[in-house]
Amino acid sequence: MANLKSKKGMLIDVQPIKTMEERWEFIEALGMSAHGLRNQLLFKVGISTGLRCGDLVALEVETVRGKTKFDIREGKTKKKRTVHLNTLMADIAEYIEILPENCKCLFPSQKEEYGMHHISTTQAYRILTAAGDLVGNHSIGTHTMRKTFGHIYYNETKDIATLMEIFNHSSQRTTLRYIGYSEEQVGKSISSIRFY
Repeated sequence: MANLKSKKGMLIDVQPIKTMEERWEFIEALGMSAHGLRNQLLFKVGISTGLRCGDLVALEVETVRGKTKFDIREGKTKKKRTVHLNTLMADIAEYIEILPENCKCLFPSQKEEYGMHHISTTQAYRILTAAGDLVGNHSIGTHTMRKTFGHIYYNETKDIATLMEIFNHSSQRTTLRYIGYSEEQVGKSISSIRFY
């Protein structure tokens, strides 16, 4: 599991945001900052694609503009993957319209020449934890987006094999634990099914 140091130096267990209501509350909290639309889109793309934060923040405008999907070579694993954007196209198009015409990065940093450099994973962490603080959720980190994607995907499909492949995990147990399922929950879900 991905444990991160909190602001107070204590270890926190980063968790997915499991309910639709909590996700919308979190999206609203992200919108309260000066760069609210950027921050909201960062989270929406993160939970809709399952990309690692480093790959997510590095996305370029031309990679996603008007596209239903694109291929990426993941930074950590170097594995090629197709990323689907169907449900995000309207949000992406609306957001790109407010960016300066010469903006290269989808999630531009304010520190250097605007639009030429993306926010860092550290800045993404700060953005997400600040929104988490606003909604009273202190188990937020950059892995929250990826874990939320996995949690939603598994709940909708029950396809653990494909999710393992997307996450590049070697076991179902690792994947289930990563997306916030304990062995007890898996056992309960199995015990509640009538097989005959």
